[in-house]
Amino acid sequence: MTVDIGALADSLLAEATATNERRALVLAGGRERGYEALESLLAHLPIPITETTLVGPDDRLRCAHCPQANATRLLGTTRTVVAIDAHAELRPNALGSVVGAVDGGGLLVVLTPSLERWPARRDGFDESLAVPPFSVEDVTGHFRRRLVETLESHRGIALVDLERSRVRADGLVHPPPTRSTAKPTETDFERVRPDSSVFPRAAYEACYTTDQADALHTFEHLADGPTAVVLEADRGRGKSSAAGLAAGAFAAAGEDVLVTARSAANAAEVFARAGDLCETLDCTLETAETAAAGDGSPLVRTDTGGHVRFAPPLETVDACADADVVLVDEAAALPVRVLESLLAADRIAFATTVHGYEGAGRGFSVRFRDRLAEARHAVESYTLADPIRYAAGDPLEVWAFRALLLDARPPVDPLVAEATPETVSYRPLSAADVLADEHLLREAFGLLVLAHYRTEPNDLARLLDAPNLEIRALCHEGHVVSVCLLAREGALPAEVRAEMYEGGRVRGNMLPDVLTSQLRDERAGAPVGLRVMRIATHHAVRSRGLGSYLLERVREEFESAVDWLGTGFGATPDLLDFWAHNGYGTVHVSTRRNDASGEHSAIMLSPTSEAGRALAERHAAWFARRVPALCADSLAALEADVVRAVLRSVALDDPPALEVTPHEWRVVAGAAYGPGLFDVDPGPFRPLVVRYFLDTETAGVLTAREERLLVERILQAQTWERVAADLEYHSTGTCMRAFGDALCPLVDRYGTEVALDERERFLE
Repeated sequence: MTVDIGALADSLLAEATATNERRALVLAGGRERGYEALESLLAHLPIPITETTLVGPDDRLRCAHCPQANATRLLGTTRTVVAIDAHAELRPNALGSVVGAVDGGGLLVVLTPSLERWPARRDGFDESLAVPPFSVEDVTGHFRRRLVETLESHRGIALVDLERSRVRADGLVHPPPTRSTAKPTETDFERVRPDSSVFPRAAYEACYTTDQADALHTFEHLADGPTAVVLEADRGRGKSSAAGLAAGAFAAAGEDVLVTARSAANAAEVFARAGDLCETLDCTLETAETAAAGDGSPLVRTDTGGHVRFAPPLETVDACADADVVLVDEAAALPVRVLESLLAADRIAFATTVHGYEGAGRGFSVRFRDRLAEARHAVESYTLADPIRYAAGDPLEVWAFRALLLDARPPVDPLVAEATPETVSYRPLSAADVLADEHLLREAFGLLVLAHYRTEPNDLARLLDAPNLEIRALCHEGHVVSVCLLAREGALPAEVRAEMYEGGRVRGNMLPDVLTSQLRDERAGAPVGLRVMRIATHHAVRSRGLGSYLLERVREEFESAVDWLGTGFGATPDLLDFWAHNGYGTVHVSTRRNDASGEHSAIMLSPTSEAGRALAERHAAWFARRVPALCADSLAALEADVVRAVLRSVALDDPPALEVTPHEWRVVAGAAYGPGLFDVDPGPFRPLVVRYFLDTETAGVLTAREERLLVERILQAQTWERVAADLEYHSTGTCMRAFGDALCPLVDRYGTEVALDERERFLE
């Protein structure tokens, strides 16, 4: 029989509208048949084309379009209908963004190949998983097989087999659940909005739920600075709406509110709600639509002199100190370094998604919240729970959370509280293992999500399908307490190594790529290695040695099969110390900060064979030679404690000899013990300081403050005034005297006869 796509879509939308939920329609079959059905469906539905978006490779409909690679453009926006073309590829990150953009009463349409054959097909995303020396034929189809199973088993999802012209599931819920979220009552207003409230009553009356009114009240803390407000929620909870009401209230009071987000479109809800509130308060003077001139950026200007205006993130960094209030929408989509820079604002708010629809990892919650806790701001936080854009229990949200593990969590604390290295078991977690045990999959992936800023929906597919990945875990009474994700790298043929050396992009193989293309070592890709991509230990049992025990067991298992173990991560003193304690040595630090972590990335190696030792030794030696120049140039702003930890973690059996001439030793000894000056010839001091840090027997010879002094003044060439201020010396003179005192043990330990003779002249 012929499927009446229009009638089916009508039924789905009617039920979605009646319940304020969302529905999904899967059109499975040939791509052209899928588009014919989609065009018929869109022509039939009484939905303006402006409320529809196609996500796919081709702009072939009259509606808005974006490729899957740019699906994050949908952040902060809503559509009644979103269609995603999954024929050429399906990126899990894009699927998460697309689901989050469908409004209550709306429809998600997914164009797929035949569901029976889809898991066995290989697409563009699979090609990205086929890192050399593996081919796309080595990629499994576990992720899509699991995805199909969730599509077939979850309520609210209609399945149409276009090849057989039949409806496999109508997606209707009988009877649909009825959940209503009441508007705030008079009692709620009195509780949330006391007489001393900063915001007008109209702002609270515009809230959709009591939960949102509580969130709005949290923004009132921004009346005084320095204060930071953090508003977190899953998608659809009204966080952007609450931020918009706060922005409108501040603007109505005559304040300048600067809003930033990944793009102006992502902040549309903030400006819509701010504008509505100012209209209600009858204080709107101008909007972007009525402005006689301007670039068309979102704008609300009030007759009290207030503004709600938009600026891109980097422009906001430059302007945030001058604004009265700064609001950052979808903060998790911005680099941590940008978020840190925005803390120059005295009064700032961050609204962000909790469960990773943005596909940007957990940089905000894992890394930035730590930075914020150390900042000068008083921090006020609120988490929205009640859905606004769609009802609680929305089938599409329930499906997406399970399909992409957006709400994956490690085991609850009591289940692992007694875990120690003596009580845990070491085990591989194969794709078959985790697919057969949903709880095991959720615990392992949840641990990776909460412990690392980069884990995202794409990583679930990598974990299940990538041929170069291995998972190892420590389990306590069947529950995952520590997990690591391992990537096989290297063993590259000569032609691939040559391509990499000449600047070609070779997927995967991160460490060989850096060592080859950046550090000019064409041999680096020949040995086979195992990179620790992620390692995470349950927060309830940290500091018990479980992470180190897991790495020890990984070494035992793989040391005879690989030449090296390695890792790359955003360098902090604690992490550098952890990896050095486990036998890894630093061979490189990136010259630029990572956009996501806000830190310079360190690369560390731990050899397991002669080939691995040769690789690690030569790169450690090269790094030791170039680090003085790096510190004075691209690493001049790197925190001194990171520099100290980096240098302490360089593993060299034979540190480079000190090449200091007799005259230079007299300069150094004179600055340490006599009237000599560092400033007249800084050169010989640099290799001396590097040698001190590379020496495994000098730990504790100088205090941490003295080591920071040598790093900042000698290696990073900071001015005396800057060093004195950073290290809290009373004056530059005090700082200079402390500098000389810190040099004395280095002259005593490494000085030649000339240096020691010079010392004795001033000690007599």
